[in-house]
Amino acid sequence: MKIKLILTALCMSFVVSACSTVEKVVYRIDVPQGNYLEKSTVDKLQVGMTREQVKYLLGTPVLQDPFSTQTWYYVYLQQKAYEAPQQHTLTVNFNQAGNVTDFNLDKPLPETKREVVNNAIIEATPQESGSWWQFWK
Repeated sequence: MKIKLILTALCMSFVVSACSTVEKVVYRIDVPQGNYLEKSTVDKLQVGMTREQVKYLLGTPVLQDPFSTQTWYYVYLQQKAYEAPQQHTLTVNFNQAGNVTDFNLDKPLPETKREVVNNAIIEATPQESGSWWQFWK
């Protein structure tokens, strides 16, 4: 009877300890939410741009100030697999004429690495025209 109790307790301890390691084995995808902000596009933002120019550059804002339409918020939340989520908030303020007066990014954006695309044109050498029945030459 004691052996059954010991074996049951041993099996239960293995089952409970195994569940804690399964979490890191399961694949989790990267989850970007909100406006995708890149350092290169945020660097193009300038004081004096119109609302249309900002919307063309950064897209539609996630949040507009409900009490005045002079402030736009671009929020970008990135959660990579098992890492803690990182949130970046860009605040763009406009004047009455609709031009950017100032903008503020809460923390610096990471550099994005772009892969170089090989656009080389490959030209085929022309084949000598021969008889149709000598295709192996």
